Amino acid sequence: MNQLSSGVIADIIEGGHPDNPLVQILSMKRIPSGSQERWRLLVSDSQWSCSFAMLATQLNNKVSSGEITNNCIVRLDRYVCNMIQDNKKVLIILDLTVTKSGEEVGGKIGEPVLYDANKSRAEQQQPVSKPPPPQNQTYANKPINNNNMAGSGGTLHQNGPGQRNFPATGASQARTPSGGNVHPIASLTPYQNRWTICARVTNKSNIRTWSNSRGEGKLFSVDLLDESGEIRATAFNEQCDKFYDMMEVNKVFFITSATLKTANKQYSNLNNDYEMSFNRTTEVTSCRESTAIPTMQFSFVSFDQLETLDKDSIVDVIGVCKEAMDMSSVTQRSTGKELKKRDLQLLDSTNREVRLTLWGSQAETFDGSTQPIVAVKGAKVSDFNGCSLSTLSSSCFQMNPDIREAHMLKGWFDNGGNTADTINLSGQKGGMGGGGPGNFKMFAEAQMEKLGTTKPDYYWVTAGILLIKKENCLYPACPQKECNKKVVDMNNGLYRCEKCNREYDSFKWRLMIQTCIADYTDSQWVTLFQDTGEALIGKSAEELASLRDTNPDSFQSVFDAPALQFYDFKLRCNTEMYNDRQSWKNTVVAANPTNPKEQNRRLITEIKQMAGQS
Repeated sequence: MNQLSSGVIADIIEGGHPDNPLVQILSMKRIPSGSQERWRLLVSDSQWSCSFAMLATQLNNKVSSGEITNNCIVRLDRYVCNMIQDNKKVLIILDLTVTKSGEEVGGKIGEPVLYDANKSRAEQQQPVSKPPPPQNQTYANKPINNNNMAGSGGTLHQNGPGQRNFPATGASQARTPSGGNVHPIASLTPYQNRWTICARVTNKSNIRTWSNSRGEGKLFSVDLLDESGEIRATAFNEQCDKFYDMMEVNKVFFITSATLKTANKQYSNLNNDYEMSFNRTTEVTSCRESTAIPTMQFSFVSFDQLETLDKDSIVDVIGVCKEAMDMSSVTQRSTGKELKKRDLQLLDSTNREVRLTLWGSQAETFDGSTQPIVAVKGAKVSDFNGCSLSTLSSSCFQMNPDIREAHMLKGWFDNGGNTADTINLSGQKGGMGGGGPGNFKMFAEAQMEKLGTTKPDYYWVTAGILLIKKENCLYPACPQKECNKKVVDMNNGLYRCEKCNREYDSFKWRLMIQTCIADYTDSQWVTLFQDTGEALIGKSAEELASLRDTNPDSFQSVFDAPALQFYDFKLRCNTEMYNDRQSWKNTVVAANPTNPKEQNRRLITEIKQMAGQS
């Protein structure tokens, strides 16, 4: 007989929090919820049923894959239950395990009665016979435990892209200042009128100003977090003045009433379909009682998965600061403003290193002398010189956070991880050097995979340089920093840029090097532009132009040095169909001298995988 945790739904709705109860999903209904679908469930414990149950959005893949179906039995590993409105309780399932499929169960278990939170159990209809509770589980007399939600499991390197980590903490039982019920963030929709949430401020922006045809104004935004999820809130003008000084990072507040709208994912990377704007009716009150709200909610991506992500993806990462570079300055092209930056070399337990760039005050105050654990929420992925990361104005940056992943990573690093052989995803800090990451292919293999497709692709290849074309490797370009368009010599001392529609009295030299490289399966012509070209030949474009005019022999030797040397090339491959034939266009994104030790280790690993060995 299929055994459920009989009576547990009534216990949960009445305020209890039993450990890992077993319930049955009787039916599921998709509900409109912005850009991301949400599922409402009818769940049963064989005695009682509840129609106000919601599946957290991170579990949607279990529905689409067919793992969660009608009549299946699930174990609730993490959940919260809060009042929403009209004195109704909603059960939000944050994590679950399917213990028996709906096909195996075959139908509804028992004759459950819909539980009404406004009536006592005695007033409600009882089933004729009540199945006994599962062995070693008794809920009727079990004391309420508000701190028993399971923590995240598994090691960090097993986390998939976007897999969330939840602190081992129970649901908050906070009440509003007026004694009412607190709504979970995950239950908020634009169709609700008045509600109160209890949330922690995890990030707060500086005050920003704007000016357009409709006038001028100012704003700031905060990221809010409770046990059920997170949401971004923005305060404009009067509300900006009213709440900016009050709302401090890491403090908990009751927030009542705000305007909810569909989130603009261009500016928000939080896992919520909605965002809120404070209005004239918004009330913010400090919460002084103890709560179980976590300080931050991360969805860590391990370093070995970074290269599978698209350029400009936003991710949460954690790593050991293996090395901190000296602070430097760059000039922002759009504004001409000088920005401070510092590069960190981070390492995680997948034995991958990646460069992370900090900006502004974070760069100025960072101290990496003790090799701290660094966690970043909302870092931007770049393909510059391989694969690298950068913080944004909306990123949250923490050193040595008190979370499970940080303690696990520190233990790994101190017990051998600091001496392990690593793969550098970003090359060496000078631009060249260091072994390449995974995703290595032979030319013939890459061509076979790309046959008949025109979608751009990235891959690594170990190849030797056969020939470098020195003819036409330099071209005069527009002197503006944001423009690299080739200029036209007007033969009157001026140079015209068609893109800028202007004429200048000078230009800058730019590199575009054509190189033939080969492995043992094929050869390809590839193009190296400014940064990768200068790194390969060891000369800047200006220096190379000067040698061409003043010392032809030295100019020739610059191109002879890399010839017949082996490099790990990261290529961006485009294909085009011309006269029913497929043409190839390969651009070098990064080029690192081949490290024989790393190459041998990679080849041994591939051989073991092909042989079916771990």
